[in-house]
Amino acid sequence: MRIVAQRVSQASVTIAGRVKSQIGLGMLLLIGIEEADNHEDVEWLCAKLSKLRIFDDGHDSMNLDIQQVDGKFLVVSQFTLHALTKKGNRPSFIRAARPEQAVPLYELFLKCLTEVSGREVQCGEFGAMMEVALVNDGPVTILMDSKRRE
Repeated sequence: MRIVAQRVSQASVTIAGRVKSQIGLGMLLLIGIEEADNHEDVEWLCAKLSKLRIFDDGHDSMNLDIQQVDGKFLVVSQFTLHALTKKGNRPSFIRAARPEQAVPLYELFLKCLTEVSGREVQCGEFGAMMEVALVNDGPVTILMDSKRRE
């Protein structure tokens, strides 16, 4: 499971001209699920994200986690995080999980993140064409891959 975590001062998801979700201070999480992912990947990432110290402590250091700043999460599914670009010019998404596998893991991720972090979790719509808007605060962007935990 791959995640792009961005510290934001605001973010939103719009589908078909209607704002579905929006947050102020918090993290925008772009999540890509691959065939090899399972509940252990979900649990590991949720634990890491809920304690990730990427928020400013007032002394120009990233020492605070999302709970300490009363932040929220906005989660957006993005299978393109598993694009393979080695051959040719058209990305291959062969490693991305099919919806039958990905949707239950995506829903588990939302539930687990809410429970583990104790924070509000907003989301996009799995498989929908979405417009994602954000103000990246910093900018701070962290890449995480549950298959590369070392």
